[in-house]
Amino acid sequence: MAAEGSPVRAGVAPRYASGMTTAELIEHDTIDRVLAEALARGGEFAEVFCEDKASSFASMDQRKVEELGNSHERGAGVRVVVGETTGFAHTSDLSERGLLEAARTASSVARGGGATTPVALGTLAVHPVRAHVIPGDVAKERRVELLEAADDAARSAGSSIAQVMVGIGDSRRQIIVANSDGTYATDDLVRTRMNVICVASGDTGMQTGFEPIAKTSGFEIFEREDVPAKARKAARQALSKLEARSAPVGEMPVVLAGGSGGILFHEACGHGLEADAILKEASVYAGRVGQLVASPLVTLVDDGTMDLEWGALAIDDEGRPAARNVLIENGVLTDYMWDWLQSRKGARASSGNGRRESYQCLPMVRMTNTFLLAGTEDPDEIVAQTPRGIYVAQLSGGQVNTATGDFTFGTSEAYLIEDGKLTAPLRDCQLIGNGPEILARVDAIGTDFAMSPGTCGKDGQSVPVGCGQATMRISAMTVGGAAA
Repeated sequence: MAAEGSPVRAGVAPRYASGMTTAELIEHDTIDRVLAEALARGGEFAEVFCEDKASSFASMDQRKVEELGNSHERGAGVRVVVGETTGFAHTSDLSERGLLEAARTASSVARGGGATTPVALGTLAVHPVRAHVIPGDVAKERRVELLEAADDAARSAGSSIAQVMVGIGDSRRQIIVANSDGTYATDDLVRTRMNVICVASGDTGMQTGFEPIAKTSGFEIFEREDVPAKARKAARQALSKLEARSAPVGEMPVVLAGGSGGILFHEACGHGLEADAILKEASVYAGRVGQLVASPLVTLVDDGTMDLEWGALAIDDEGRPAARNVLIENGVLTDYMWDWLQSRKGARASSGNGRRESYQCLPMVRMTNTFLLAGTEDPDEIVAQTPRGIYVAQLSGGQVNTATGDFTFGTSEAYLIEDGKLTAPLRDCQLIGNGPEILARVDAIGTDFAMSPGTCGKDGQSVPVGCGQATMRISAMTVGGAAA
């Protein structure tokens, strides 16, 4: 490992948290033997996924450091596919004996006919670390300094700030993927995140503000981002809601601030464009490629190659290179997102969307960075041309039924629009709608494109994703009462 504080730059051979290089973690010949063992009882496909992940975390609550520690996990998963049956086993024992045992267990579940032979592994495709300052090389004192700086800045926003909680988390996740089709690749990803949560107290009760900083990057993120400014923004959000009024109820125009509404489109249409839902015909978008499914202003993209964004990667968790996939272009549905298993069923190539939470999980088709392309409108003019409605500066969580497209989302920062101007802050409320209908009602998109980080949950697995869009107006959406 590099000395404390020294930069580790692209082009440096990946070295794992354990101190091992890629070749030392699992040797080439060992992978060959494990794949052969996985197919010894018959199988159409076998895969070895090895992961070494080191994480650090620090948190402060009410000016006291609550946590300051780290964790480390390492292991491998072996997958064997025969027809419609998948066998899977995982182990934390990376010795050849442990890996062979996992291969035998997986193959016993997906038993086929006679033994098959894997394709010879290709040349190792190495994707070295892109971070400049590895978080594991950063002194704990530096983390505490950042926590204190955020805490001080948030409290400086006003005397009504009653509580400030700040957390820093980072991870270095290094993987090897090899399979019987000849894939042999590694990736080395560093992600760093800070969350600031502020609670303001007033006559109307307690109100909360939240602001994240999150990038697929090393600790150099804190040289580019203004931590005190982010903390003050979270505090101001909480303070503004002390004067908030109840949101109007009914159908009205909704303007989503740049970056804030990406999660809505991630949930409302993104999951419905994942190939597992499509092939099960559990999506409103099944069988609609080539059809108009949105306003002609809408172009929706999923792109794992977006440098630094929270869902960025060099390869997916099946070894497929990350890609930029246009899903909806000028309102027309052009494609879905695919992992290896679904693309096999669909007789096409994977789109680089096979992802898993850890070596203990099977991969499935998932989003990476999903966003709507910017438009040509002036963001301020979009508001000015809206006589009455609500302006959503930040969304909270939501849920969607992919089969119908119906969704509900909560707001965490919103304002009333009156006569084309932002006026009163609004209490948290709900946005209710249907994905395809809302896409069709997009009637203005601004130029101020921005991304926001998120964590996507699906079938019990969570992965980091990015969401984004420019300021946009939806001509009519149902605004409900208080958010749950």
